[in-house]
Amino acid sequence: MSDTAEQATDEEKKKFDPKDFPKDLREAQRLAAELYAQLRSYQETLPWSRVPHPGWPDETERGRERPGRPETAGWTDEQAATYDRLFDDLREATAAVQGHGWWKRCEQEGVTGADLVALRQSLKHAEGAVPLAQEDVEAVA
Repeated sequence: MSDTAEQATDEEKKKFDPKDFPKDLREAQRLAAELYAQLRSYQETLPWSRVPHPGWPDETERGRERPGRPETAGWTDEQAATYDRLFDDLREATAAVQGHGWWKRCEQEGVTGADLVALRQSLKHAEGAVPLAQEDVEAVA
């Protein structure tokens, strides 16, 4: 085999695949998905308002129904601290995904515009990047 043919084979092996996401990026995406599930699950247990509120009655205006809200004492300090911690953790995890060096490499390799957006969306479905099943989401939540 000639040096040129051998070199071409090596280059083909090294061909850039933008969907071959690095392990740390997939793990960061999975963490973000798990934190989002935890936050959503926790939110469902909280009163509708963070601060005390008298609520309002159901109303019908010009044929449109507007559901009311019951009075609430708001969140406890513990509930607010837990929510804030989960939200901050989620923000950090999504920043790690969005600011990962892989996206810069993709741009350098010519993946830009709508293709880059589609690539970022495909990360959400990559193996190891999100909980594998509903049971995984429920286990985290």
